[in-house]
Amino acid sequence: MKNLLLFLLFCVTLLVTPALAQERRVTGRVTSADDNAGIPGATIQVKGTTRGAQTDASGNYSVLIPPQGNVLVISYVGLATQEIIIGNQSEINVALANDSRSLNEVVVTGYGTQQRRDVTGSSASIKAAEISNLPVQTFEQALQGRAPGVQVTQSSGKLGAGLQIRVRGAASISAGNEPLYVIDGIPITSQDVGTTTTEPYSPLADIDPNDIESIDILKDASASAIYGSRASNGVVLVTTKKGKAGRTNVNIGYYTGFSDPTRLRKFLNRDQYIELFSEAATNSNIDPDDPNDGFPGAGLDRKSTANEDWSRAAFQRGTINQLNFNVNGGNDKTQFYLSGSTNKQIGIIKANDFQRNNLLLNLNHIASDRLSFGAKFSIARTINNKTPDDNDFANPVQLNAIPPIQFIIDPATGELNNRTLYYNALIEVTDATNRAISYRSFGNLNGTLRLAKGLNFRSEFGYDLLNQQEEIYRTRRTESGAPTGFGYQNQIRSINWTTNNTVSYLNTFGDHAIDALAGITYQEQNIQDASASGRGFPNDQFKKLASAARIVGGSSSETGFSLFSYIARFNYRFRERYLLSLSGRVDGSSRFGASNRYGVFPAVSAGWLIHEENFLKGNQTLSLLKLRASYGLTGNSEIGNFSSRGLYSAVFYADQAGIRPSQLPNPNLGWETSAQVDIGLEFGILRNRLNGQIDVYSKDTRDLLLNRPLPGVNGFTTIAQNVGSLRNRGIEFSFTSQNLVKAFRWSTNFNISLNRNTVTKLNGQPIEPGSRFLGRVAVGEPLGYFYGKKFLGADPQTGDAIYEGADGKPTNDYAAAISTKVGDPNPKFIGGVTNTLSYKGVELSFFFQGVFGNSLYNVAGFYQSVSADYFDNQTLDQLNRWQKPGDITQVPQVRLYGANGSQPSSRWVQDGSFVRLKTVSLGYSIPASLLKKVYLQTARVYATGLNLLTFTKYTGYDPEVNTQYASVSNQAANVTLGHDFYTPPQQRTITFGINIGF
Repeated sequence: MKNLLLFLLFCVTLLVTPALAQERRVTGRVTSADDNAGIPGATIQVKGTTRGAQTDASGNYSVLIPPQGNVLVISYVGLATQEIIIGNQSEINVALANDSRSLNEVVVTGYGTQQRRDVTGSSASIKAAEISNLPVQTFEQALQGRAPGVQVTQSSGKLGAGLQIRVRGAASISAGNEPLYVIDGIPITSQDVGTTTTEPYSPLADIDPNDIESIDILKDASASAIYGSRASNGVVLVTTKKGKAGRTNVNIGYYTGFSDPTRLRKFLNRDQYIELFSEAATNSNIDPDDPNDGFPGAGLDRKSTANEDWSRAAFQRGTINQLNFNVNGGNDKTQFYLSGSTNKQIGIIKANDFQRNNLLLNLNHIASDRLSFGAKFSIARTINNKTPDDNDFANPVQLNAIPPIQFIIDPATGELNNRTLYYNALIEVTDATNRAISYRSFGNLNGTLRLAKGLNFRSEFGYDLLNQQEEIYRTRRTESGAPTGFGYQNQIRSINWTTNNTVSYLNTFGDHAIDALAGITYQEQNIQDASASGRGFPNDQFKKLASAARIVGGSSSETGFSLFSYIARFNYRFRERYLLSLSGRVDGSSRFGASNRYGVFPAVSAGWLIHEENFLKGNQTLSLLKLRASYGLTGNSEIGNFSSRGLYSAVFYADQAGIRPSQLPNPNLGWETSAQVDIGLEFGILRNRLNGQIDVYSKDTRDLLLNRPLPGVNGFTTIAQNVGSLRNRGIEFSFTSQNLVKAFRWSTNFNISLNRNTVTKLNGQPIEPGSRFLGRVAVGEPLGYFYGKKFLGADPQTGDAIYEGADGKPTNDYAAAISTKVGDPNPKFIGGVTNTLSYKGVELSFFFQGVFGNSLYNVAGFYQSVSADYFDNQTLDQLNRWQKPGDITQVPQVRLYGANGSQPSSRWVQDGSFVRLKTVSLGYSIPASLLKKVYLQTARVYATGLNLLTFTKYTGYDPEVNTQYASVSNQAANVTLGHDFYTPPQQRTITFGINIGF
């Protein structure tokens, strides 16, 4: 009997199993929750399978459900994704709500995440879709104009050049003003660790922007105080992409394109040059053909038939190509993400190119219901063929100084002319190399153990390894390589590692919710470098130092720091609408004096979700209203590793070595501390179709680290001390609107920020860099404001350069003119606006960036816009010179060697405001119904433009500039803001690409 029952059960199973295994079809319609209109192009995915579909023009869909499928995932860009259990349903209709600033969106915070509704600090978030597929070397470039309160300046058109980023203004004079960068919870090396040039390059160029899932910028003290002594300049949290449970997805992307300079300046041609300089010589009582002082005296032939455009000779059409892939997927226990890319770009400046190769692997595994692990490994190889400094005659951009009457190619030899007024830098292009090769690896190992319900312990170890080799070789034909060649090698190794150990507690009971965290962190960095140089190579085929007859230089050094910290955070929510957050950090740094090694950085913030109150709950017009306020202290530790120590240096006499003291100790040297208060209001209208936020803040920085002057009786003239203070105050406003939400969709993102920077205390005299620079630091003025003689143009009667005198009247006596404030490099407003339009798979997005109210100082004007004071070729505007009594002009009479208006003054200070069409992207997503035939999940083709149009009154190469050759120290970089010295323009880039998914 038992066997008979088993047989019958087996037969029933055979009959039932096919029925259970049968596929079935589910249909339905996807609409907008705002107006019930059908949404075309929405994605329908059966979770955990390869099955999917897209809605038609009316929002209808039909999808075949495999036996193992029981959840539908419905998504559309800009709307909240929904997951629906299928069960026995054969028809499922879905209304998607607006996803802009969704209160349930999870955002990254310091050492954790929070729902946006619970965040009481000020932060800005940028998602992967906003920065992917942009033809940039570093992801910071993609942040320009997208985050309120964050100013990003691309300081040069050179590939891989360092960027200047200011979060709510500059908070220091002599320490660093760049934010702290944290990737997946681990602080990384973000500043140039060493280079063969004085101009910094960005180590962040080693990171592939396509691997980034999101970027969260912490701006106020409440958001960033948990990073303590390094948070005064803001914190940039970068989260890389990770795998998701479900089918394995394979994505491949490729784009290619070309680049040109955004602007090329106009200089005198042959006839204009001869006319202007002949007139200048005559005005100075010099015979133009005088063999000592005229054209021949400078090695120039006034009868030359040459008519060269040297200013364009430095530039070329650049190209860019990138290929990337990623594979991701997994199951409920293990998820993986593997990606790789190769990027190669030839710059717009000759001999400047950049190449990067990346690999990234992210793994997450749930070992049990109590234990989980995570691991991330990445490696990058970057090759950067660099151009010389802006201030180097070998810099190709300085070719514009060579007169057009000199040939580029010497007619007598058929080779590059080496008998020009200045060094023909094109020889440097063909006969010199300056190559930097870096190998960079990021890693992160972490484990989380559940100790009890809501109580977790997390331990992680992260590292950032950077190995950089720079090699220079200049042949005997070059200026600095003559007569037998010159070689240089530099090797730098940076090891930066961090360990974080935290305990977190999360619990909800009744009307209360608690999210608490406490822990200990430790970070250590060590940098070693060694260099050598040689001369006397047998020929230019032997370029390694082993072939040098003489090793003429060599050096090695080592530096480092360590940081030990305690961190804590407590978030409390009451009745889903009253929020309180307390956070703090205690930092101990090796950089500071033994008597002041530890600093405490607390913060407190509160929030009120007003729309959850009974008098607003369910309001159809005002869907979000949140008030928040915060106060806290943050620090700045970006100074030298040994600024507090008494230092000794080696000295040499003949073959004997000795030591001497080189720096006085200061055991009391401590942190720069910023106290910041922030009040913010977030709002949403019409079910969040229009939403935004307003922030008002004040950030006061005290105990500024400055070199206080000392009497030189003991051999020391300065000592580093905590003296001085400055203040930043500002307003930020941003909003997002869904203007149209039917088949044709249109959304707008807009932000604008105002910041006022003022130095409130200095212990001593104002700080000035001297020489040709106009930057200055003084009490009551913004950091780096322009200070000098006020230029008034040409005297209508004499043609003399005139300036504002002490009595306010014009004077042609430069020495009698007073120095005064003549400009401010700090902008009054910065902003950006993005519009995105889509219809049936076609999407158009365009983004404008704007900077307003700042001044720029064109230091190169001393040579190229200076009334023919010397034989440097002049900009075209110098033809508008004074020639006869009664002429009204800003260009004084041209006088060779006459110094008529050639001294430092406001003559070269101009309005630096600009509006730039930063990006334009046009794409088309091919319908899923067509892709099925070729076994593809997704396919998108697109074209993107970068820096397409620039609207500005600035006459230099580019209004987005900050010359870097003066940035030999933090203080110099902070004081010489807005200076332009033969700095190359940005690139205008157009790319065409395709993304496909299997």
